[in-house]
Amino acid sequence: MTIRSVILGLLGVAFVCSYTYFNDWVMRQTMFVGNFMPISVYGLLVLFLALVYPLLRRLHRGLAFRPSELAVIMAMVLASCAIPGSNLLRLFTPAMVMPHRYVNTEPGWQKQNIMDLVPDGMLVDVSGNEEEVLSGFTRGLTEASESLPFSAVPWKAWFPTLLFWIPILLSLWLALTSLAVVVHRQWSDHEHLPYPIVTFTKSLFPNQDGSRSAIFSNRSFWVSLGIVLAIHFYNYLNIWFPNVLMGRIPLGVDFTSMAKLSDTFVKGGGENFLSYFTLYFTVIAVAYFLPKEVSLSLGVGPLLWIFVAGTFATYGIGVSGWQGTWPFGLTMDAMMIMGAYFAMLLVLIYTGRHYYANVFKRAIGLGGTGDAVESSAIWGARFFLLGMTFFTAYAAIVAGLDWPIALLFGLGCVAIYLVMGRLLAETGLFFIVTTGTPATLLWAFFGSRALGPEIMFLMFMFCIVLFYDTREALMPFVVNSLKLADDCRVQVGKTAFMIMVGLFVGLGVGLPVTLYYQYSNGVDVSQWNIEQAKRPFNETISIIQRLDAQGQLEGAGAVTGLKRFGEASPHPQGLVAFFSAAGLVLLFSFLRLRYNNWPLHPVMFLVWSTYAGNSFAQSFLIGWFIKTMITKFGGAGIYQKCKPIMFGLIAGEMLGGVIPMIVSLLYYLITGDTPKPFAIMPG
Repeated sequence: MTIRSVILGLLGVAFVCSYTYFNDWVMRQTMFVGNFMPISVYGLLVLFLALVYPLLRRLHRGLAFRPSELAVIMAMVLASCAIPGSNLLRLFTPAMVMPHRYVNTEPGWQKQNIMDLVPDGMLVDVSGNEEEVLSGFTRGLTEASESLPFSAVPWKAWFPTLLFWIPILLSLWLALTSLAVVVHRQWSDHEHLPYPIVTFTKSLFPNQDGSRSAIFSNRSFWVSLGIVLAIHFYNYLNIWFPNVLMGRIPLGVDFTSMAKLSDTFVKGGGENFLSYFTLYFTVIAVAYFLPKEVSLSLGVGPLLWIFVAGTFATYGIGVSGWQGTWPFGLTMDAMMIMGAYFAMLLVLIYTGRHYYANVFKRAIGLGGTGDAVESSAIWGARFFLLGMTFFTAYAAIVAGLDWPIALLFGLGCVAIYLVMGRLLAETGLFFIVTTGTPATLLWAFFGSRALGPEIMFLMFMFCIVLFYDTREALMPFVVNSLKLADDCRVQVGKTAFMIMVGLFVGLGVGLPVTLYYQYSNGVDVSQWNIEQAKRPFNETISIIQRLDAQGQLEGAGAVTGLKRFGEASPHPQGLVAFFSAAGLVLLFSFLRLRYNNWPLHPVMFLVWSTYAGNSFAQSFLIGWFIKTMITKFGGAGIYQKCKPIMFGLIAGEMLGGVIPMIVSLLYYLITGDTPKPFAIMPG
């Protein structure tokens, strides 16, 4: 780990965290992050190693980067991708100020006195200057073509709210990063997970002597890269010159008419699934590097769910709602996804039980077996326990969340994010959006009467900040980053430390810059991310009204601490769905261990009813089919020879996304006009 790699890593963190909002909401291009394989980061990496790196090395050998240096830079930058987009800032700033607008426009808010549930400091205080703090956020503070001075942003009103939330964020990030260090050696060396995205990344890195990777001398790599890049760039040009070019090259076919062949398929939402049919070259390539049962399961899982949902619908059983709505609501699909995650957590804990027990025993000074455990894992366990302890205490004391609920909520976040990291390491599924939240689980197991409206509201607010749109969650980024660093001979513990430094810097840069853009330009109040600020309040109002109608409102949430467990009233249907999905995951996990040729992987139950699963299913099936045919008729030799082609597909798609970003930026800087939007990955 060199000084220049750390400096460049911090500069990369600052760039990602400051530029993302401008790219996504000012220029409205494809998401700068968007998933766990950001087109921006990987596209720029391909450009640098293909074009810039050879020039640097030719100028002076000292300018050539070692793989370890690139790994440190990538680790810091990738982890920081959890800050500026969906995982935090996309929703955080609107959620902190927009409720003050909605309290005057949403029916029932004032009647239910919903704002009385908000603890001091949780939301921005607009009472001192509502016109500047609230109206300035929605309409902007600039006049005509003048630029907004940085000091004109109402920082004073925001400071108490940032002071309220930042310790919560940092403690959870510390726990997640530390836990990633704990599980790293088990997943990487003991279970030998494939880490497909890391495999692609290392294929681009230079050799230890500084010479360029052999992949850039492979003709098959450049051919596949060129074809994919040409397709995407042509489609981008077609947006600008539709009357000159011959039309967009289709990357999918509308098969919705085929849904009518089966009434069950239609009732289960089959038409919507068929409308998702779009080819993603990166997904096809990732599927090529996976065991065939994994890619097949990711492909057929959503199809299986459609028939399950359709069968339920035939008998009048809906899968989308008992109480509440997405993302917090008690729904069959949400509880089944949460059940599948819970079972997968049990599987991965059971698989590494001896290693994890040894690590945590040594972490708390109880000794352990004679098995060798690296010090970074032991310290990771200690910092994980420290992070969770602080999170629980702070949430209980400052936010008012009852301490058992705070602990269970924090552990729920960690558990789900840990399984997401496992998904990325084992399957390469770089777009993961869960259905259900930790608040959903606690609602199902305790019931709204035992929790009470205040606790429910606090959990919903914690979700909107810590667990909402999970496509850019921190844990999977860190899991991949540690593997990349370890493979490039960088100490895991030092990498984790620099990741935390990068997160601190990224938050310190990204949050002020995002607020500056929003107060400078205003926000579109009709946008999805702005309107999500209503969700915790509207869901809580629905709970209050339901409890009132049942005559249970007066005593709801009266019991605190461990006594709350005695008042629990679990949701029967929710628990049936939860344990049914958990049972399926455990059954399929047992069958995989018992029978070598078992064709399906339990990962299918973690994605089968999700937007991400629907989006990528067809591409995983195509990748599975290609690998099956090549291994069956060509053998291992042909399979190895085709790897550069697959690397080229990924690199071409990354360039196909990042080059339009660069062109759009140049267009904006030259003309001042908003460029036309262009997206490759799901929005």
